[in-house]
Amino acid sequence: MISRTTDPVSADLPYPELAPLKPGDRVGIITPSSRPGIENYERSIDIIREWCLEPVFGKHVRAANAQLPYLAGTDEQRASDLMDAWCDDSLAAVFCLRGGYGSMRIVDLLDIDRLRRAKPKALVGSSDITGLHEFWEQHLGVATWFAPMFATNDLLHSRYNLDHLKRALFSPVSKRSLRGAHAETMVPGTAEGTLTGGNLTLIRMARGMNLYADGAGAAGKIVLIEDVDEETWRLDGSLTTLLRSGYFDGVAGIALGTWSKCGIEREVKAVLYDRLAPLGVPLIWGVPFGHAQPVDTVPLGVRARIVADAHDPRIEIL
Repeated sequence: MISRTTDPVSADLPYPELAPLKPGDRVGIITPSSRPGIENYERSIDIIREWCLEPVFGKHVRAANAQLPYLAGTDEQRASDLMDAWCDDSLAAVFCLRGGYGSMRIVDLLDIDRLRRAKPKALVGSSDITGLHEFWEQHLGVATWFAPMFATNDLLHSRYNLDHLKRALFSPVSKRSLRGAHAETMVPGTAEGTLTGGNLTLIRMARGMNLYADGAGAAGKIVLIEDVDEETWRLDGSLTTLLRSGYFDGVAGIALGTWSKCGIEREVKAVLYDRLAPLGVPLIWGVPFGHAQPVDTVPLGVRARIVADAHDPRIEIL
């Protein structure tokens, strides 16, 4: 069991790493995956300052990689900025500005012992940042925020996403729920467990890279999954890989988020049902989690309940 560092402000909270932010807090700004465009980058920093937060920039936050332009600088630069931000105990949060690709390339460059000694804080991001969410859960034992990222169109072009992110970060984490206007139950039931998951492709990659401590998977957990820009046959392949690997063995429940640009909705729904319904656990379709708009900011690594019923399918944060 990994002990959690606490401080006088957050010691009485169930998840001190997700203690509400407050005006004047210093927050780390890093790009552990791909490099954001300059316009989105500048607007994102304006918003952070409008929220009365003080941005503290990673040394390589605007670095480029000449050989591999889909990466924000070198692996060593991105890993260094992540280490520096997480281990700076004056920071209240670490904001990953965008996803793309690259988080999985840096996990072997991280000093786990040093990360564990640092004061827990909010790690905020989604999409490719799923790799870091999984690493933080498995090796640090801390909760994180799966959220639209500041330097992305999903956030900058959506008032709903922006307002929900602000409310989430500045409010206590417990006693909130995840509901969708068009959510529906695919397999009924109720279960409790730790909330986990993220981008399906990244979870598959994490499993293939043996990222999970002691071969652990989703046993006893409620898994949230989503994806973007994936053909239905690729979704099938990712799910089949995870099923065959044992990732879903003992899972408590599953909630399906957004599937933006993944093809015809009925076909996406059909392949997800085909692969996951035979597990016989509560299964919900259509929760606002993932890419596009509107989506909620969701805590991972916290205790939750999945309620898959005919009237109000939802995830409740305990």
